Amino acid sequence: MELLKEIFYVIFSIFNEMSFYLLLGFLFAGILHVLVPQQIFSKYLSKNNWLSVLYATLFGIPLPLCSCGVIPASMALYKEGASKGAVISFLIATPQTGIDSIIATYSLLGLPFAIIRPVAAFFTSIFAGLTTNIFTSENKSVQIVNNKKNEKLSFSKKIKRIFQYGYVEMMEDIGKMLLFGLVIAGLIAYFVPDNFFTVFKGNTLLSMLLILIVAVPMYVCATGSIPIAIALMLKGMSPGTALVLLMAGPAANIASMMVIGKVLGKKTFVIYLITLVVGAIGFGLFVDNFLPSSWFDVSSFVSQHHHSGGFYYFKIVCSFILFLLLANSILFKNKREEAEIMEDNVSKNAIAYKIEGMECNNCKKNVIRVISNLKTVKSVTVNLSKSIAYVEGNPADEEVKSAVEALGFTFGGRI
Repeated sequence: MELLKEIFYVIFSIFNEMSFYLLLGFLFAGILHVLVPQQIFSKYLSKNNWLSVLYATLFGIPLPLCSCGVIPASMALYKEGASKGAVISFLIATPQTGIDSIIATYSLLGLPFAIIRPVAAFFTSIFAGLTTNIFTSENKSVQIVNNKKNEKLSFSKKIKRIFQYGYVEMMEDIGKMLLFGLVIAGLIAYFVPDNFFTVFKGNTLLSMLLILIVAVPMYVCATGSIPIAIALMLKGMSPGTALVLLMAGPAANIASMMVIGKVLGKKTFVIYLITLVVGAIGFGLFVDNFLPSSWFDVSSFVSQHHHSGGFYYFKIVCSFILFLLLANSILFKNKREEAEIMEDNVSKNAIAYKIEGMECNNCKKNVIRVISNLKTVKSVTVNLSKSIAYVEGNPADEEVKSAVEALGFTFGGRI
């Protein structure tokens, strides 16, 4: 029982430090999603030059897309005409940062980390995109044209949509990963010896390689990686090695690597992985060797925030609100999906297709979009938890298969 209490205390302390900034970050995520036109992204990414790489990086850094959500989004950009270099830049920049994770990074790791993290993502993404453009040839696919008109929302509906996206959809997308990161942080804090990383003292490159072996295939979002990083830093891990974890963990995982290899080609995949690793290690070594270690003193930063008067109780309230929102997103997600399907009045004649690989609301939206663009389709409804798309119309199975596989998902046929 004492063991569980100590682990819970560590998890709660980290959660309490992040809660206010996470709530603020989710709000900004909703504002960014609702008020910035999505068509602008593909408009500037089509040319095979350095400008498309720059635009893809600048678009990607603030976008609140998780590690899985960026996969269909990037594949959609590629099918809409974006160059391979732009797509790789977008794939690396987007999951590493996001407005929500930048704010959360500041809340727990301090201002220097909150600055260096997007800066590292920016230059690594530029490096990866330009390298891709130089060493790969373009094989443009037919562009997917969206025939649906954008819905014009009133001010009140925009406000509602901002909160819906930020505090429901985003919570559904990264809530489980965030809680996973917190639990891992609690276990690390309790079980890993305080002097564990001292064995790497004077050889931070070796510790970075060890972290890369774990981080590259691991599935963790940008925000969920923060508590893991801080727990390891409190055990003696260098700030540069922590940055390697924060960069490689969100930007690379088994799912994204498989999709990149399948859709963009093996050469593009190799470039993506090498440039990500080189960028992460390069910035990690820069932080450890050229920046003052006092900037990254996590223990002193955290201690300044414990029981700090009225603001401490304000954070308790924020933690309670955030906990309720997370519980709502996890416990009632299936009920909401069933209600949406009932509201959409899915016809008994609708064709049910199994679509494997959808993990978040952005995956769902992209599947709905590409299937809806088929001429013989009247409407599409997706049950994310069951990985089923209900299609009204008379599309050929091969058309549906081609559309969803272009985004990196697995077509399971009719049910």
